[in-house]
Amino acid sequence: MIALRRVALPAAVSSELLRLTARIPHGDTKTARRLWTSARGARRAIRAQLAAMASGRGYCMYCGDGLGSTVDHFEPVARAPRRAFDWLNHLLACEFCNSHHKRDRFPVDPAGEPLLIDPTVDDPLDHLFLVLSIGTYRALTDKGRATIDVCGLNRPLLERGRAAAVEQVAALVTHWWVGSEDVRRRAVWTLQDQPHADVLHAMLRQASLPGAARVLSPDLVPLLQDPALRTALLT
Repeated sequence: MIALRRVALPAAVSSELLRLTARIPHGDTKTARRLWTSARGARRAIRAQLAAMASGRGYCMYCGDGLGSTVDHFEPVARAPRRAFDWLNHLLACEFCNSHHKRDRFPVDPAGEPLLIDPTVDDPLDHLFLVLSIGTYRALTDKGRATIDVCGLNRPLLERGRAAAVEQVAALVTHWWVGSEDVRRRAVWTLQDQPHADVLHAMLRQASLPGAARVLSPDLVPLLQDPALRTALLT
């Protein structure tokens, strides 16, 4: 999971979402679900904007592995029917994360604030620490702990994928360092296009922390700290 910037919707789409919201009586989950199912044009427009926001080729905003095939309601329709068409409540998710893990789960703290990370609001790395050697997340906060549980972030396939991605990122970063401008451009494109973007972001974050050489290859740390590489990858 990585931080993402939410884009503004086209005016016509925003107007349509407001029109649909106005048709949902307060607390009427049935009507909200019916309208969501029938509003194919609105769903397509929302999904297109989310895909543009997502990493790589439109990867799931939760696991970062599967391609985002569904629009997830961050706060479920069952809990907040009138947020069914709220643009700030939509995230792109793969079918597995949406239907098998998160579903209608939405834990909150004693004040009623969400205990799930919204990657368009929060920086996930403030709440999660990725143990790169084994691809496993450790929680830094209650929000991180709840997100690992609800989204299934430590399921075995994801852990194996992240562990493998560490080696791929290291190879591409080394390739970038010694390559021509064209090689560098292609290396950056590949780094940004591959799944498990969270691995790249975690490696860049951890390379800046004290003791980085204990968790990353000592030869790799200065490469990940290079301002030109960081600018190319993070802007």
